[in-house]
Amino acid sequence: MQDRRESDERSMPELPEVEITRRGIAPVLRRRTVTAVTVRNPRLRWRVPAGLAATLLGTRIRAVRRRAKYLLLDCGTGTLIVHLGMSGSLRLVGAGEPPGPYDHFDLGVGDLTLRLRDPRRFGAVLWHTGDPARHPLLAHLGVEPLSPAFTGQLLHAATRGRRVAIKQALMDHKVVVGVGNIYASES
Repeated sequence: MQDRRESDERSMPELPEVEITRRGIAPVLRRRTVTAVTVRNPRLRWRVPAGLAATLLGTRIRAVRRRAKYLLLDCGTGTLIVHLGMSGSLRLVGAGEPPGPYDHFDLGVGDLTLRLRDPRRFGAVLWHTGDPARHPLLAHLGVEPLSPAFTGQLLHAATRGRRVAIKQALMDHKVVVGVGNIYASES
């Protein structure tokens, strides 16, 4: 039987969906100040840190980046790391819009709210001070498939000496990040 984490990784939104989410929220959130934080259910894949609201209130979002399938909101003093899990999504809604039953986390920026909806609660909302690339979830990730570093030579070298099907190699986040079941099957 597969490790739960490994089987979950194969069902998550693919990298293009996460990148589209980043591109949609980045221009709206960039340079905005966090005015409200609501944690309705801290029991996601990893518990939402206690005191996150106090940490985030008043911080300014400098940038919204992506590393693999993680969204990174640079708040200057640290980084809010968001993962959509298997069924999560982020929505920008009006500040007064009532939450639904699967809306677990809100990040308010004035008249707008970034809302995490995650019916299966495999998503994550984490806080990290320092270089986000050193966070344990990000530190051992492979190359980004859309970066100049991802080459045929790199992929060839990464698959030498391995006794695994090419689909499994492509889905190994230590080789290349963000490739899920759909794109690996198509490849």
